[in-house]
Amino acid sequence: MNRFLIYVLCFSGVIHAQNSNQLEFHKTEFQKLDSNTNGVLEQSEINQIWKQIRTQDIDNSKTLTLEEFSNYEIPYLKTDGKIELNIKYKSTREEDLYLDIYYPDTKITNKTYPIMLYTHGGGWFNGSKENIVKSPVKEPFLELVKQGFAVVSINYRLTRMQSVLMRDCVIDAMDAVRYLSKHADDLNLNANQVYVLGDSAGGQIAQMITLADPNDFKGDEQLYGHPYNVIAGVSWYGPSDFTIQKLFETDDPTKEADRFSSRITKTESNPTKMAEMYKEMSPIFYLSKDSPPLFMMAADDDTTIPVGHATHMKAQANRIGANVDMFIVKQAGHNWRKAGGEIIPPLEDITKRTVEFFQKYKL
Repeated sequence: MNRFLIYVLCFSGVIHAQNSNQLEFHKTEFQKLDSNTNGVLEQSEINQIWKQIRTQDIDNSKTLTLEEFSNYEIPYLKTDGKIELNIKYKSTREEDLYLDIYYPDTKITNKTYPIMLYTHGGGWFNGSKENIVKSPVKEPFLELVKQGFAVVSINYRLTRMQSVLMRDCVIDAMDAVRYLSKHADDLNLNANQVYVLGDSAGGQIAQMITLADPNDFKGDEQLYGHPYNVIAGVSWYGPSDFTIQKLFETDDPTKEADRFSSRITKTESNPTKMAEMYKEMSPIFYLSKDSPPLFMMAADDDTTIPVGHATHMKAQANRIGANVDMFIVKQAGHNWRKAGGEIIPPLEDITKRTVEFFQKYKL
């Protein structure tokens, strides 16, 4: 396993290796990312962070040397425990995929920690595991690390790649959990205690991981079949059903109701097949009375993922007796942006409710 463990000093959410280790840190990360071992980082090797890191491309070669890469400070959470960075969990034909682990601060050795997985947003088209620093989810995750969870932030393939469908995003996320299960002993993790939090597109992925059977969505052959058990999940403004177009309708004329369909179907044009693909990506069809507890948090003035997705999931849960909680934030848009005034309740309360939900089900 090619991993580099580093204790870090953090400021403003940006990692700073101690001076004696800084060059070694960048060298190790460079070697991990240089998948074709040609001595430079090409855009295809760091596609998910290229926008942030391209300013270091001094000679405009569309590649980064080790010297250029060493000037880049990658954002990570400011935590007091150990951090394991850029662990490669899977290789695909499009790119290698990585995850980061933030451990609780403890002196106990050989302890295993419950897994708190973060699936980032970005419309299945943008985003990266570094979203954990700039998204509102930062605050609950900082608290959850203190509460004894090992927080894991993952990358997954994005649908802006020509061959990638939304189902590939789900497959990658489930493969990340399977990887954590496979290497649980080495990583001091408990794969029987998995919790999930995702926002927006990541909210849909979080719902899928929470509700779907661990053996659904077969991905990497070397990871498939490694068992895990989801205890509870939280979706912040994530969609629940792609089969009902009306759920995506808003008063915003720039938002077409079928705006996400191409990310599910790409070039598929057969109506029957398309309907099957919409259903497959709709978390509501995986909900049963035996499903793990799910918390749907949504904004009442969200024009990206309208609040109806949360109420729709809650209504179905009530019909079948499933354990789904719901909370609607008022005067709020997507990402808890203000919509007509200060959001009600404030972000601090949203964080508190999220953390308390996970604490309620922590084993």
